[in-house]
Amino acid sequence: MKKMALAVHGGAGTILRSLMTPELEAEYREGLRAALEAGWRILREGGKALDTVEATVVELENFHLFNAGKGSVFTHAGKNEMDAAIMDGQDLNAGAVAFVKNVKNPIKLARLVMDRTPHILLGGDGADEFARQMGVDIEPDDYFFTEHRHKQLLEAIDADRVQLDHAVHEAELIVESQQATNPKSPISTPKPLGTVGAAACDSLGNIAAATSTGGMTNKKFGRIGDTAIIGSGTYAENATCAVSCTGHGEYFMLGATAYDVAARMKYLGLDLERAAAASIDYLTNIGGEGGLIAVDALGNISMPFNSEGMYRGFAVGGEITTHIYG
Repeated sequence: MKKMALAVHGGAGTILRSLMTPELEAEYREGLRAALEAGWRILREGGKALDTVEATVVELENFHLFNAGKGSVFTHAGKNEMDAAIMDGQDLNAGAVAFVKNVKNPIKLARLVMDRTPHILLGGDGADEFARQMGVDIEPDDYFFTEHRHKQLLEAIDADRVQLDHAVHEAELIVESQQATNPKSPISTPKPLGTVGAAACDSLGNIAAATSTGGMTNKKFGRIGDTAIIGSGTYAENATCAVSCTGHGEYFMLGATAYDVAARMKYLGLDLERAAAASIDYLTNIGGEGGLIAVDALGNISMPFNSEGMYRGFAVGGEITTHIYG
C-alpha cells in the first residue's frame, strides 16, 4: 500500500492575522477541515484519488466563504460565472468547464465532461446545456448571492476595476456587510479568495487534482482564468505530480504553472518540494501572485506561495492539519 495524502487550498492572497478575528479564523479552518475529512474518508476506504479530489472540492464549493460554487463572486453583469477542472494522473484524462451559470457544483460537471464526452473543456451556453442534460444540481441566482460579494461588485464597478478577490480594500466591504446583517457581530474581515482546489494520492499510488473558482469580481466578456486550463491551473500525472493553483490566473496561464511543476520534475529531475518552489519563484519573476498545492505518487506534499497567506491544509495518516498565514 502506498502512502496516502490529501492537500487542499481555499485561495492565496492578502491574509493578515491582524485582520482576522478568532471566530472567523475558526470558521475558515473548519471549512478546510470539513473538506479534508470528506476526502480522507474516501482514501481511508480504499477509494480513488480522482473520487477523493472531486468530493473534497464539492465541500469547498458548498462553503460560503470561498470563491467557488456558493461563494462565487459577481461578474460585471451581476451574475456568477464559474470555472472548474479535474484531472486523473493515472491516464491523463481530464475534464473542465468555463463560465457556467447556476451549477451548484461545477467540479461535478467537469468530471462529467471527462467521463461522458470525448472533450476536455466545455464553456458558456453549451456547458450549461450539457449540465441540464446530465441532470446536475441547478440552483437559482439567490443561492449564490452573498451581501459582501454584491458590495465587492458595486465597489469594483464604481472604481471601473476588475479585481482579484484577495485585494486589501475589500476587507472593509465585508465588515460592512457583516455588521449590516448583525450589528452586534464582532468586527472582522473575511476575504474569501480566488480559487479552491485539492490534490491527492491514493493507496495504489495514483494521483489526481481538481480546482474550482468563481473568477474575478466585475469580470467582463466571458473572461476565463487558469482554473479550467489544463496545465495552467490544474494538472496531474502519476509520473510526476498533481497540482492545483490559486491566485492571479493570467500569470498562471503565462507560466503554465501547474505543468511547470511536473516538467521540472520530469526534465530536471527535481523532487516535488524543489520543483514546486521553483515554479512559484518563476511566477514571482513574471509578476504573478498566488500559490499552489502539489502531491506526488509517494504521498509527498508541497504547498508554496508568494502572498501573505494561503488557506490550506493536508491529511496524511489520518491526521488533519490546517494553515492560513505565511
